[in-house]
Amino acid sequence: QVQLVESGGGLVQAGGSLRLSCAASGRTFSRFAMGWFRQAPGKEREFVASINWRGDSTDYLDSMKGRFTISRDNAKNTVYLQMNSLKPEDTAVYNCAAREGPLPSTWYSDYDYRGQGTQVTVSS
Repeated sequence: QVQLVESGGGLVQAGGSLRLSCAASGRTFSRFAMGWFRQAPGKEREFVASINWRGDSTDYLDSMKGRFTISRDNAKNTVYLQMNSLKPEDTAVYNCAAREGPLPSTWYSDYDYRGQGTQVTVSS
């Protein structure tokens, strides 16, 4: 079992920044690829970003490229999502997910463990 706990969400004005954290426990964190997903009210969950288990390969939804950065610290069992230039349309619940093995995925169903999420609200 892997437990994932997100933090760092909140209310921010458009153009602002937030850094989300996802702390993992229970198994060897470095054996898992990690992803961030988000779900806005009334919308389907969507892929945000992913990172492989070594942290040297990342992927982003096109609309996030240049604004969001995913990173991980395997010594701290934590994955991060730095979000800059936030827009009102970024408002959603963001959650992290862990997939056993080296390669991440853009599909939520491919992940073995998921956190509960943290709310991000961007005001205009």
